[in-house]
Amino acid sequence: MSVQDPFARFGDWLAEAERDEPNDPAAMSVASVGPDGRPSLRMVLLRGYDTRGFVFYTNFESRKGREILAHPFAALCFHWKSLQRQVRIEGPVEVVSEEEADAYFATRPRDSQIGAWASDQSRPLASRFELETRVAKFAAKFAIGSIPRPPHWSGMRVIPERIEFWKSGMFRLHDRLLYERKGEGWETHKLFP
Repeated sequence: MSVQDPFARFGDWLAEAERDEPNDPAAMSVASVGPDGRPSLRMVLLRGYDTRGFVFYTNFESRKGREILAHPFAALCFHWKSLQRQVRIEGPVEVVSEEEADAYFATRPRDSQIGAWASDQSRPLASRFELETRVAKFAAKFAIGSIPRPPHWSGMRVIPERIEFWKSGMFRLHDRLLYERKGEGWETHKLFP
């Protein structure tokens, strides 16, 4: 692993988390900003990464979807408590290609595909019965054959401009390594804890 390659370092850390973190090693927080300038934060699952960036999927009509489409920048944070590590990522966001979104949607369990159609994510819900009725409606509609991806559901790729690796240290002397994108490469900086 090259010190100049944050993706290789991330891959090594994620592999350790997949072995040793007891709960959702792919869980990450995603921060966006609303039209009033206030930050908003929630947990999602990483669904892929490569040198282009870090991908998650969402309903574009949800709060995060609307906020990120309006202000296409986001911050991510992975926290692996059992490993005493975290990775922070910041950068612009792009929507994944239709082909990439369709391919990922096709891998989801059928119930999750129906849920993507049934949920008006982030909007008021009158009762659990309303949600169950919508699930039943879309389950009946798509009872036979494959389920197409809803037009309001797709992926977002955070293109990192900054990636910080943090590892706990004794006496709070933590190890922090920051990668900052410079042209086609990366500059690294050690940071005070």
